[in-house]
Amino acid sequence: MNATTIPLAAVIGSPVAHSKSPQLHSHWLKVNGLAGYYIPMEVRSEDLEQVLRTLPKVGFVGVNITVPHKEKVLDIADQVSDRATLIGAANTLIFRPDGKILADNTDGYGFISNIRQAVPDWDAAAGPAAILGAGGAARAVVAALLDAGVPDILISNRTRVRAEALRSDFGQRLQVIDWVQAGNMLEDAATVINTTSLGMIGKPPLRVPLDGLRPGTLVNDLVYAPLKTQFLAEAERLGCRTVDGLGMLLHQAVPAFERWFGVRPKVDSATRAAALR
Repeated sequence: MNATTIPLAAVIGSPVAHSKSPQLHSHWLKVNGLAGYYIPMEVRSEDLEQVLRTLPKVGFVGVNITVPHKEKVLDIADQVSDRATLIGAANTLIFRPDGKILADNTDGYGFISNIRQAVPDWDAAAGPAAILGAGGAARAVVAALLDAGVPDILISNRTRVRAEALRSDFGQRLQVIDWVQAGNMLEDAATVINTTSLGMIGKPPLRVPLDGLRPGTLVNDLVYAPLKTQFLAEAERLGCRTVDGLGMLLHQAVPAFERWFGVRPKVDSATRAAALR
C-alpha cells in the first residue's frame, strides 16, 4: 500500500449490526489522529472467500471475523497462526501487501489482558480454574489459561461431548464435570469463567448454583450485555473479585489495530465509554 492510500478494515459476520467493533476502532483512529476507516460488513458463508480475496485489492489491510465464519476462514487463509490452529478458529485476518491472508486468534490474549488489567495481582497458579461452557470462546480461554500457568482446569458444558472434545484436544490438565454437578466444581476453583451466552440479554439465565464460591475467587463473565450479569452480581455479593466481559472485547482488538494501522492503542475508560456508546 502506498503512503497516500487510506487503510480500510472491517468486521465480517452474519449478523453483524450488533457489533461494537466499529465504534471501538473508530474511537482509536480518532484519538490517535490516524487516517483510516473501520466498517461492519454482512457477508454470507457462500460469498466469504470471494469477498476476502477481493478486499486486499481495494485498500483493506485486514478484517475481524465473527460468527458464523470464525472456523471457515481457517480453510481460506494462506497462513494460520499456531494459536488459531490450536483454538480451531480465527477472529483476525491480516492482508499482506502481496494479497496473502494471515489468520490469527487474539481472543485468548484479550481474555488474559482483561483479567490482568482489572485485577493486577491475579495469580494464574493460585489454583484450578473452573469454566462453564465448551464452545469457541471456551477454547480460546482454555488455551490462554494453560499458557498463563493455571495448574488444572475443570470444565462443564450442557452437552458433555463438547467438553470431552476440549479435553482430548488440550490434554490431561482438563477434567470434565457433568453439567448437573457444575456448582460443585466452584468450591475448589481460584478462577471461575462463564463462557456461555447464558445470562445475556435475550438468553435464558445461568442456573448453576453459586453458593460454593469462596470470597476472593476471581469470577469473570464473558457476557457484556448486560455489563453486570446476575452471575457477576451474585459472585460480588459472595465476596468474589469480579471482572466483566467488555474488557476482553476491547483487549482482543489491540493487536489487530496495531497490525493494521501501525499504532498500539490504549484500553482505558474512554475506550470503554466509546464501546458502550
